[in-house]
Amino acid sequence: MKPNILFIMADQLRWDYLGCNGHPHIKTPVIDALAKRGVNFTRTFIQAPVCGGSRMSFYTGRYAESHGAGYNGYPLRIDEKTMGDYLRPLGMRVALVGKTHMTVDNEGMARLGIDPNSDVGVQVAQCGFEPYERDDGLHPDQSVDPNLAYNKWLRQLGYRSDNPWHDFANSVEGDNGEVLSGWAMRNVGRPARVKEEHSETAYMTDRAISFIDEADGPWCLHVSYIKPHWPYVAPAPYHDMYSARDVIPANRSDAEKASPHPVVAAFMAHDESVNFSRDEVRELVIPAYMGLISQFDHHVGRLVAHLEKRGIADNTIIVVTSDHGDYLGDHWLGEKDLFHEEIVRIPMIVVDPRPSANATRGSKVDALVEAIDLAPTFLDWAGGEAEPHRLEGRSVAPLARGETPPWRDAAFCDSDFAPRHARRTLGLQPDQARAYMVRTERWKYVFYEEYPPQLFDLVTDPQELTDLVPGGKHESVLIEMEQRLFAWFRSLRSRVGISDAEIERRTGSAKKRGYLFGVW
Repeated sequence: MKPNILFIMADQLRWDYLGCNGHPHIKTPVIDALAKRGVNFTRTFIQAPVCGGSRMSFYTGRYAESHGAGYNGYPLRIDEKTMGDYLRPLGMRVALVGKTHMTVDNEGMARLGIDPNSDVGVQVAQCGFEPYERDDGLHPDQSVDPNLAYNKWLRQLGYRSDNPWHDFANSVEGDNGEVLSGWAMRNVGRPARVKEEHSETAYMTDRAISFIDEADGPWCLHVSYIKPHWPYVAPAPYHDMYSARDVIPANRSDAEKASPHPVVAAFMAHDESVNFSRDEVRELVIPAYMGLISQFDHHVGRLVAHLEKRGIADNTIIVVTSDHGDYLGDHWLGEKDLFHEEIVRIPMIVVDPRPSANATRGSKVDALVEAIDLAPTFLDWAGGEAEPHRLEGRSVAPLARGETPPWRDAAFCDSDFAPRHARRTLGLQPDQARAYMVRTERWKYVFYEEYPPQLFDLVTDPQELTDLVPGGKHESVLIEMEQRLFAWFRSLRSRVGISDAEIERRTGSAKKRGYLFGVW
């Protein structure tokens, strides 16, 4: 029987902010229990250090350098296949509840005459998913969507506002009852103005349960939660579940701040970095961030319990992951966009309830896994044929079963930070604001256009506090890592219109097909 796939993603959840991954204070009992029931892939890396680019790599199984949608607001080309395109022909219903951060290739749709309201048009516009409930969770006052389902639902419950997403779900009340916006981080120590059961996380869980109740036949449901992404506003009781005492010390050094790499220095000048460099900000915001994670964990538990209630838990594979991390003041930075472990390393827990995975329950796998591996993994679970001429990831299903297939010895990530202020600070043109990461067992190498690279020894310096390039003592390593990057560029899949198998079939067959060139 073809399994169901419950593909759960949190937005901006760091890999090390789970109990099962070693955080000393956070309470994530549900996810910790899932790790004991399945496999915890402890070294999983994203392919673009920002929401949109990372997610497009998850959904296409391709590096950002290949699909081109490497930053928020960059359209995903209409010719890119996504998870839905791979799984629907195999008889699976592929649906979305929550966020994709996908931008539509409107120019491509218009050129091909595709009606955005047609079945094909909707799938193309929704990143290959059936949009059971699409909500990217970013609805500032100036762009309120009057038809946003979550806003309409809140208004029906009595939350009177043109934009209850902001005025209630992501705002708090002051001492005199005044509304204080969650966009201002100084306010996030107070509870959201909605009840917990009316929060975004609870609402999306309700919608996912509704899908599960009505689904008939095998399905892949992407439940993509908006939190713990900013605004860092948590409802009671999660807003004060943690305090400053639970905040672990920032991973940063005075030397990093005194002589940073020029690109890192430009990001250090951003507002989010300046503010998160202050202890008072970290001690207020991080407890709210942790509360949102514990709330996420609780609602993952609701989904797991519902699978059991419906009697389908034994045939539903669960994947829990994140699209990237959050600096939270580490390395004197805020937000994301660069390549420290705090950003590019993500949680990845796979629970396959079928007997074939019994041998690995509760295990940890430290192989270098990439986000692009999920699309081919889902295709593998669904019984489809691999498409190595297009998919740049590889199935982790054998690893989850305890097998030891040939595996990669490096993970890659690339950043297109052209839309950030840092680019102008650096005086770069949009096509120059590029950076690439190569991460091996020991080394992390970062290549920047127009600037020197960075190199970290992850064995002697796992906190990535000392860039070895200024010392000039690792030239041989730099050459090796640059060669790895060049080899990766050459391996990217650009010939996607014809499979390797078809080329193999055609090879040397010209004469059989009547093309008699070169004959005497």
